[in-house]
Amino acid sequence: MADIVIINPRFELSYWGMEHALPFMGKSGNLPVACLPLLAALTPAEHTVTLVDENVEPIDWERCARADIVGVTGMSVQRFRMTEILTELKQRGCFVVVGGAWVTVQENYFEGLADVVFVGEAEQTWPQFLGEWAQGLHQCRYEQLEKTDMTKVPTPRFDLLKMKRYAFGSLQFSRGCPFQCEFCDIIVTFGRRPRIKTAAQVLAELDAIRKTGLRIVFIVDDNLIGNKKAIKQILREVIGWQQRHGYPLTLFTEASIDLADDQELLDLMVEASFIATFIGIESPSEDALRETKKFQNVREGGTLLEKVHRIQDAGMEVWCGMIMGFDSDDSSIFDRQIEFIQNSRISFSMSGMLSAIPKTPLHDRLASEGRLDPADRPEFGTNVIPLQIGREELLEGYLRVLKELYDPEAFFARTDALFLDPSFEIGITSKRRWWRISPCWLRSEIQSLIEALGLFARLMSQVPDRALRQQYRKRVWGFLKVHRRPGLLLFYVFHLAMHYHVSRLANDMSTRESQLVNSF
Repeated sequence: MADIVIINPRFELSYWGMEHALPFMGKSGNLPVACLPLLAALTPAEHTVTLVDENVEPIDWERCARADIVGVTGMSVQRFRMTEILTELKQRGCFVVVGGAWVTVQENYFEGLADVVFVGEAEQTWPQFLGEWAQGLHQCRYEQLEKTDMTKVPTPRFDLLKMKRYAFGSLQFSRGCPFQCEFCDIIVTFGRRPRIKTAAQVLAELDAIRKTGLRIVFIVDDNLIGNKKAIKQILREVIGWQQRHGYPLTLFTEASIDLADDQELLDLMVEASFIATFIGIESPSEDALRETKKFQNVREGGTLLEKVHRIQDAGMEVWCGMIMGFDSDDSSIFDRQIEFIQNSRISFSMSGMLSAIPKTPLHDRLASEGRLDPADRPEFGTNVIPLQIGREELLEGYLRVLKELYDPEAFFARTDALFLDPSFEIGITSKRRWWRISPCWLRSEIQSLIEALGLFARLMSQVPDRALRQQYRKRVWGFLKVHRRPGLLLFYVFHLAMHYHVSRLANDMSTRESQLVNSF
């Protein structure tokens, strides 16, 4: 009945975007956002849906002009491009609807550019809108007041995306987080009660993502272990699925640091072939963690450093988020951050300056204290006016942290401290010999060898800095003296490509050759 186009705008250059690494991998985007294929699955069958992810393909404006409805979704980091797209669509006379994370916390931001605005989750409101639109009775604003029942969410329509253009696949098992971090908008959007899909749903989505041909999948939950009891049962089902199919998928995700306190959960994740997890560590300062109500990071059971090492020793690499600019931070925080990351053996830290997202407790508090920069693009990279550090000092310290962390010697010192341990392995291969896992795994290792050699060859031919190419050759040779498994080699060579991305991002920002990006 309706011809619908739904657009995800391209991201600005960022830590997560992998823009400098993707060309070496022959890919256009890192992974598909979860909302596009899910919105398509929620659309009643009588309508036609075209999905456009601008990160892997250009927008066909003529196609949009022919559509009955054009939807635009996006997060805070996409808001500037969203504005450009919405302006172009309105100029072309399109009927435009907008939703997503940014409009949920700042719904008046696109005022005058959209015919309909969706606030919050849309599993109920999107079908409701389409039914009312068909009758000519649609509203101008929709807000889903009740949280989505995740046991009723359909399998995403991956068939409508150009999946071969992505480096990784993406799935979602749950929404919500039980914690109360002051700066986080997840609890504002999805609530503090984790809601999780059924095992049958998860397995159906694993089947669907497997059909795309992608072998590495990011589980996009903001905290996979928010409900530990429920996720353990899901993980047991995932392990069974992996075993039945010969372990065709490698997984990574986001979790809280209390993962380190549950050995059973660690074992289940590794057995399910999780190879890495992103953890919001935020700060080595206990004062800052308590200030921001990240109490899960200051619980008993060992220091943050000990907990990170416990997760690594279990068979998962740790990536992390770190923040500078808390009220308790003084100028010593920059060196403390660098020291912690170096000692933690964490290769990749998404370090950033504290930022206040609308509707979060942090935003409300700082607004009441008159400590928010109202500019949409703040001069110093964050809208927070720090308490003990000058704004320029915070920015310069942030850039110094990035540059020092991704200096090749510093980066490989901490990376090799983990990888060159002869006992180091990740995922299921940390529990059993890789050649005994399955015939499927054996084929995967052969494919990994081909991909590793191809990726390394492109790095050697395309990285412009000769000294950096020499560094990469030296490091791969050192790795091969210790490890021989092709899949682990591919993972290590991927670290070279990612190092090139983040080091170039840091250097370009420091020299002002590219626009300032606050990685947080």
